[in-house]
Amino acid sequence: MNIKMTVCAALLLSLPGCSKLTLENYSKIEPGMRFDEVIELIGRPEKCDDVLGLRNCSWGDEKRSVSVTFAGGKVLLFTSSNLN
Repeated sequence: MNIKMTVCAALLLSLPGCSKLTLENYSKIEPGMRFDEVIELIGRPEKCDDVLGLRNCSWGDEKRSVSVTFAGGKVLLFTSSNLN
């Protein structure tokens, strides 16, 4: 029984529609939004770099992506590529 549940969960997670990285969710990002609010919308970032008090985080891959710059833990700038 546990193996069946594990396989089902893995299949559900692999479906394309399960991603939070959508144009609809991206459009809800606003300047001043907190880091944890962005994670709620589009999930955990694949990578974050901290430079000179700014945190630059990225989601997605070479096909579609989102980049958000945070200052003081709040959204300063954000861009997307190929979100449909």
